Amino acid sequence: MNDLVTIRRAILSVSDKTGLIDFAQALARRGIEIVSTGGTAAALEKAGIKVVPIDAVTGFPEIMDGRVKTLHPKVHGGLLAVRDDPEHAEALRKHEIIPIDLVCVNLYPFEKTIAGVGVERDEAIEQIDIGGPSMIRSAAKNHDWVTVVVSPDQYEKVVRDLDALHGKTSLTLRRELAAAAFKRTGAYDAAIANYLTASLDSAAPAARFPASLTQSYTLVQELRYGENPHQAAALYATTDSPAASIPRAKQLHGKELGYNNINDAASALELVRSLRIVAPGMIGAAVIKHANPCGTAVAKSALDAIENAIAGDPLAAYGGIFAVSGTIDLAAAKRLCRDDTFAEVVVAERFEPDALDALRTRWFNMRILEVGRIEQLRGLELEQRSIPGGLLIQDRDALLAAPTEFQHKAGPELNAESLRIAQFMEVVTRNVMSNAVALGGVDPKTGVTRLFGAGAGQMDRLTSCRLAVQKAGELAKGAVAFSDAFFPFPDGPKILIDAGVRVIVHPGGSKRDQETFDLCNKHAVTCVTTGIRHFRH
Repeated sequence: MNDLVTIRRAILSVSDKTGLIDFAQALARRGIEIVSTGGTAAALEKAGIKVVPIDAVTGFPEIMDGRVKTLHPKVHGGLLAVRDDPEHAEALRKHEIIPIDLVCVNLYPFEKTIAGVGVERDEAIEQIDIGGPSMIRSAAKNHDWVTVVVSPDQYEKVVRDLDALHGKTSLTLRRELAAAAFKRTGAYDAAIANYLTASLDSAAPAARFPASLTQSYTLVQELRYGENPHQAAALYATTDSPAASIPRAKQLHGKELGYNNINDAASALELVRSLRIVAPGMIGAAVIKHANPCGTAVAKSALDAIENAIAGDPLAAYGGIFAVSGTIDLAAAKRLCRDDTFAEVVVAERFEPDALDALRTRWFNMRILEVGRIEQLRGLELEQRSIPGGLLIQDRDALLAAPTEFQHKAGPELNAESLRIAQFMEVVTRNVMSNAVALGGVDPKTGVTRLFGAGAGQMDRLTSCRLAVQKAGELAKGAVAFSDAFFPFPDGPKILIDAGVRVIVHPGGSKRDQETFDLCNKHAVTCVTTGIRHFRH
């Protein structure tokens, strides 16, 4: 084994051609022979770079639409040979195999393909690379002698080594690149396994939760600290995370994001994403504080949505995390620039230039995140939580009650307007920590549907009712109350009714439900059940 290995021959076969020409030219200038395949070879030849086609090495044509081209002993023998092993050297001589010193391969874009809308299974299957991972693994295994490159962002490191070491690479670099190579093939295989698992019958428990779970994440950034200053932290993105997500967001302004900022921003984005289901064509705004929505509203403009979201709890909203399911224009930006308002983070689909200028000028540290078009999440969606010694995993709570699932149990019939508000309140309450009770309706001053007040994260539902009423104040009169779980006793509903609530919605299922229904009938308060619990811990 040598610490330094001279690069004489390289094979280049890439799907992502970013930086390819510059890298290949850097190799060619050093007299390195370049072997290439299909589209990569065509791109190199077009740029005037001399290429040895793969079939000239293997003596066999590319067949089956390119499915078979590099799976050949003259390729893998050239990659796997231990150069100072006499038997390996003799095998190379006997079979006329020329060693390959560098492999540059990035894989078919499987992850990008399955992230697309309406992708058929056959299309996804064709993006499963076979020859690429095989070459990467062969080269990475034999990194004592072979340099393996799997990403355009590694090109500069390789060229830097070649420059500094007169056409050689160091063992230190080769070991680093080999580790990255196995991480990449592991992530690639995990994405394929997860896709194939999700495409099975979702009703089968084995399909939903495989016996062995393999996942891959890409480091986005190390954070200043975690929930508290003494905790180290980092942000990772899943390889198939949606574009409109916090890990993929573009930060346009402000200081570095913190752990709590990211966690709350993700909750705020998820809330406004869900509001699009129950309020199509409207703009949703949410203010999150310590993982709970302290304000939420839907309106025809970003300005009105933000104004009414702040009104949900102006005290708590100060220093909160804002998300908007639309564009922040100048009017909305000016509202966020007021002296009585401060946001740690503002998340939106996009920011108009003058709005961005106004926010940047007013707030030096405010983090501004642009996520692009907010779409509904697709496919099998799981969420997980680490615990000492293991991992809890479950379906994400994406279920909302259909209008037909709101079952009238007491009091006047639920009218269309109250049903609309109840559907809005289900989205809000689903994002409140349990035990959760939330009050909302149409603000009589603005005509906008919004959250009036919430009781969150309590050990008993009675206290949640008291807090929700306290936060709502006078607006509790005529409000719709939504509870994330049933009322075990009628004492909580009594607090709501005494405050003037006119509609109570809960999942139902308590042995004492009838006591709550009787109380509502006595006071002519509408009570409906949904059959869907929304615990959030």
